[in-house]
Amino acid sequence: MLRIASWNVNSIRQRVAHLTEWLGQASPDIVCLQEIKCLDENFPTAEIEALGYNVVTHGQKTFNGVAILSRHPIDEATPRLPGNDGDEQSRYLEAVISTRDGVVRVASIYLPNGNPPETEKYPYKLAWMDRLIARARALLALEEPLVLAGDYNVIPAAEDAKTPDAWVGDALFLPATRAKFRELVNLGFTDALRACTGSPGLYTFWDYQAGAWQRDNGIRIDHLMLSPHAAAVLAGCAIDKSTRARDKPSDHVPIRCDLAIEPRA
Repeated sequence: MLRIASWNVNSIRQRVAHLTEWLGQASPDIVCLQEIKCLDENFPTAEIEALGYNVVTHGQKTFNGVAILSRHPIDEATPRLPGNDGDEQSRYLEAVISTRDGVVRVASIYLPNGNPPETEKYPYKLAWMDRLIARARALLALEEPLVLAGDYNVIPAAEDAKTPDAWVGDALFLPATRAKFRELVNLGFTDALRACTGSPGLYTFWDYQAGAWQRDNGIRIDHLMLSPHAAAVLAGCAIDKSTRARDKPSDHVPIRCDLAIEPRA
C-alpha cells in the first residue's frame, strides 16, 4: 500500500516539530507540502532526511513554496507550472517516484487564493487554474497513476463549508472558481475523499479568527485529485483533523489517501 498525503504547513520553520511528529504517526510514503515559506536552502532537509525521506523543494522567501517528501527514490522533479514563464511565484512541484508496480507521479499544488476578487489577484487565480488544467490534460496522456495534491483554495460545493453563505462572495467559492475546478474533474479526475465518503462536516481548514476551530467552522479546500489509473487502486482516504488542535498549529490539516500500489523495497 502506498500512502500519499498533502499538508499546507503554513511555514515549515514554525511547524517542523508538528510535521516530524505527524510523519511518525501517519507514516506516509509521499507527502506534498505547501506554504513552506522559505528558500530551498532554509528548508529543514536534514531533520526530514533523518526520518528516512528524500526531499525536493521549490521554495520562495517569505511566501508560497512547495515541497515533496518521499520514502522512495525520486526519479525526477520538475518545479514550476508551465504556461507563464514570467510567473515567479513558487506554487507547483511535480515528481516521479518508482514503485514495484511502475511509476507514480505526484504534484504539490498551492493554488492562488484570489482574494480580493475585484483585484488582479482573481484573474491570476483563474489563469493559474487554466494552466493547471492544461498540464493535467497533458499528464493524463501518460496513463500513469497521478495524484494532484495540495491546497486548491477551492470550496467545491456547499457541503464543503460549515457556513456556505458566508463564502458566497469569496474567491474560493465564486461560480467561476468552482466551474474551473469542475473542468479539472471533468478531464477524468476523482476527488479521493468524495470517492470514499459523502459525509458532511469534513474540513481541512479552520481560520485563526473568530473561534473558527472551536466552533468547527471549517471549509474543505485541500484535495487529492486522482487520475483514472490512481482512482482504480484507491483504498481509502482520511483527514488528520487532530493536528489542528496542537499548540500553534497550521490552519490547515493533512489529508491522505492509500493506493493499492506496492512501494519499491
